[in-house]
Amino acid sequence: MNNSDSNTPICYSNTSTPFMYNPDLGNVQYSATFSTLGLTSNLIAFIVLIKSFQRTQSHSRSFFLIFLGGLVVTDFMGLLVTGSVVVSFYITRVDWRQSDPTCHFCNFMGMSMVFYGLCPLLLGATMAVERFIGINRPFSRSTSMPRRRTVSMVLMVWFIAGCISLLPLIGFGSYHIQTPGSWCFLNISSEGNDLAFSVLFSLVGLTCIAVSFLLNTVSVVTLIKVCCGPDRAQRRRDHEVEMMIQLILIMAIASICWCPLLIFIAQTVLSGSRVKIQYLLRWIRFATWNQILDPWVYILFRRSVLKRAHPRLDWSRSSITSIYPSFRETVRRLTRSSLGSNLGSDGGEEMEKSDVTPSPPSP
Repeated sequence: MNNSDSNTPICYSNTSTPFMYNPDLGNVQYSATFSTLGLTSNLIAFIVLIKSFQRTQSHSRSFFLIFLGGLVVTDFMGLLVTGSVVVSFYITRVDWRQSDPTCHFCNFMGMSMVFYGLCPLLLGATMAVERFIGINRPFSRSTSMPRRRTVSMVLMVWFIAGCISLLPLIGFGSYHIQTPGSWCFLNISSEGNDLAFSVLFSLVGLTCIAVSFLLNTVSVVTLIKVCCGPDRAQRRRDHEVEMMIQLILIMAIASICWCPLLIFIAQTVLSGSRVKIQYLLRWIRFATWNQILDPWVYILFRRSVLKRAHPRLDWSRSSITSIYPSFRETVRRLTRSSLGSNLGSDGGEEMEKSDVTPSPPSP
């Protein structure tokens, strides 16, 4: 339903996105189950993170756990806010155009969708930067850096995402109600400020994914070079390998869940075509799986869990790479051939400087 009446609030005019009020499109059981599963997963992950944070003695690991905690809190609040709105819509079958003529509630829902959508992507890129500096440029980040500085970085990410979500309220873009009437989102339009805000939203998200992919790739190559070096004493490398595995999985989940929606928005507004509501609903639901899958990365992919899953493997004697000695030898040959003299001349110096450098053997 499209309204051209000048008295219709902008959030209900829907000049580009076709709108149809249809409470029967979807069901409350699916939405409630989806939200409950996500909230429970993030709550479990948060409890596990607190226990791990209290036990850890590594500075780099404590920084990483703070970022993970910020990610879990963001996902939990995102599901709590958006899930409660959607579930209440299917229960009450309320028509927002009648109950919210001033667009306050619709704008709040749209802000929540943008804010809690960008935060995981921004946090993923920030964690990739932190791991890149910790592994490749250890002297750029003091090991005695206070933990409150890491908390400040998480707060800065929330601030940036919040500022972006507030732009439509000052006229840069707009939030419009979307089919079936249970949610509001940015107006995907190829005109004026709506075009600029849609491109900004997609560009920020895709840039975060690209930065995460680039920096994580470099960090993994550096970590493999160190782990496959001549020094096999890898006591501290276990934590580095564990953190990189978790970060790569977080990046992969975010890429799979968010890239279709971000590309769909950019392609729609830049081509000037009309929004296909069935694709928009599909990719939005696909993106929300990111908030459910993220906490399970840390719940399942921890050394303590892997020890229980594979008790016969020797987890304490060497790093995770020692489980596959033939693979380690192959990777060592590949890194030597590709990195040339870096393993010989720079390898020793980098191992002394890096976070992943093992402690000297005790007498």
